Amino acid sequence: MQYRRLGNTGLKVSEISLGSWLTYGGYVEEQKAEAAIDKAYDSGINFFDTANVYMRGEAEKIVGKSLRKYARDSYVLATKVFGKMGDGPNDQGLSRKHIVEQCNASLQRLGLDYIDIYYCHRYHQDTPLEETLRALDDLIRQGKVLYIGVSEWTAEQMTEAVHLADKKLLDRIVVNQPNYSMLHRYIEEEVIPVSEKHGIGQVVFSPLAQGVLTGKYKKGEAIPENSRAAQENMDLSRLLTESNLEKTEALKGIAADNNLSLAQLAIAWILRQQNVASALIGASKPEQIEENVKASGVNLSKETLASI
Repeated sequence: MQYRRLGNTGLKVSEISLGSWLTYGGYVEEQKAEAAIDKAYDSGINFFDTANVYMRGEAEKIVGKSLRKYARDSYVLATKVFGKMGDGPNDQGLSRKHIVEQCNASLQRLGLDYIDIYYCHRYHQDTPLEETLRALDDLIRQGKVLYIGVSEWTAEQMTEAVHLADKKLLDRIVVNQPNYSMLHRYIEEEVIPVSEKHGIGQVVFSPLAQGVLTGKYKKGEAIPENSRAAQENMDLSRLLTESNLEKTEALKGIAADNNLSLAQLAIAWILRQQNVASALIGASKPEQIEENVKASGVNLSKETLASI
């Protein structure tokens, strides 16, 4: 496993990290989730990602419990705030009240004293940005959070946050978590240039395009019943287009030429892109992690990258 600096910080994270979206606390049993986390840790993954909104806190409980056997200074743990956690008017968003209450609730569910990376899961139009940044800065000063980040913010929103933090002498955001894969490359135009300018690293989710880049979905065939998409009733219509499935078939040949699986090729490609610190994978079985971690350190030639 290779490790990279997260943005312009001194924090080193594994090139491949393990997420818990739509898995832990959901259709994956706790025992299997713990086995996957153990395999990830044993494989050199030191970076684990969850969120308060994943199964309304259940994912945080499972991740926290599974990591408790390991030394706290040996791993980096990220969670998030924004999503709806109750039926009250203040049970979502990025107000000071919601951020502080949810940080404390996440720490309790995780069974930890501090969170390494705390993300604003989305941008919140209804809360002044300064209120959000000051609340996060307070959590850092209290030692409850070490670094702050955002997920799926626009380049303009990230720029505004950096400038405001500098003006008010608040801690800056250092990481962005966008949806990024061979089939979904919107961040290359504005988000990555802005991030590089301000020392913000990318920790990307869905590098396998929700499983499409594993090659398990075939043109003209139904979604496999044992797939996560089927079990979670996920809508993959945006990704499972005729064009994408044709591209996936062509990519299989490029992967074979490089003695890689399609999933390994997709992750290795991500790790060759500018400004990427880590690629988040999801796994319901240890074997999936065993395959995906082999993408770390893979050197794709210029010819291969051009073919992709």
